[in-house]
Amino acid sequence: MAACCGRTAACNAGRRVHDGWIARGTARWDHGAFEAGLKELGFVEGQNLALEYRFAEGQFERFPAFASDLVHRRASVIAASSPQAALAAKQATATIPVVFSVGADPVEVGLVSSLSHPGGNVTGVYQFTAGLESKRLGLLHEMVPKAQVVGVLINPNYAAAESQLRDVQDSAAHLGLRLIVVRANMESEFAAAFSTVVTQRGGAILVCASPFFNSRRQQLIVLASSHALPAIFEWRDFAVAGGLMSYGTSLNNAYRQAGIYAGRILKGEKASDLPVVQSTKFEFVINLSTAKALHIEVPPTLSARADEIIE
Repeated sequence: MAACCGRTAACNAGRRVHDGWIARGTARWDHGAFEAGLKELGFVEGQNLALEYRFAEGQFERFPAFASDLVHRRASVIAASSPQAALAAKQATATIPVVFSVGADPVEVGLVSSLSHPGGNVTGVYQFTAGLESKRLGLLHEMVPKAQVVGVLINPNYAAAESQLRDVQDSAAHLGLRLIVVRANMESEFAAAFSTVVTQRGGAILVCASPFFNSRRQQLIVLASSHALPAIFEWRDFAVAGGLMSYGTSLNNAYRQAGIYAGRILKGEKASDLPVVQSTKFEFVINLSTAKALHIEVPPTLSARADEIIE
């Protein structure tokens, strides 16, 4: 979560303002792309902008305290990178603008009343990641067509968990696949989840979109590798770190747009007048080294469609 303190008028006068930001993990939430968006509107950290960061380190129960602190510090804008963080900010203030960049449907989770007319003090970017599980399952099936039993790892605490499950079940029925649904909302539950998939003869695993899973991607990649399970994940970062494949939104583009919205608000526009932006740029990435380690020959049709092949 990030925040901008000070008045918008002060910002226009060239004085320094604060942007406050609540993030789900431990690293700066693609801060380069977010700050690039702000820079397009004339706001540069250290010159006329001060950014304050609050990192949950995967502990989402910390979000309400973070949001309250940024409200107390009179932030001009609060930015959030997960539904839970954005909801905490919304509950903490009805006046300070909140800009989110989230994967779950912001209407479904209660952030805005509609995408075109968000109303209130909240708007942002819908990354559309939670709505891509059926697409990911289809790509995984193409990669390992012999795997007729597929594990699905879901975070039950994620706001979009139920819709994710419905989507993947519908897709599995269409593809003729049997699913093994396992759930985890703590790191200590990962090992048992993967063991269950293997014990029930799962031949691959779909790791559903979740900010918590993203913050623990290295553990999930190691577990998939140690169990020799072909896996598909949401973000490019998973494939870069050794995951077999990923399909999801371009985060750089999504966070840049969130930065642009924060900048527009600092210049005087109202959050209620800014429709929620829906991501339209997606990335399909295959890690060829991981495929070779799993003795998988990548189908030419998949290679041809990949946006990036990691050797």
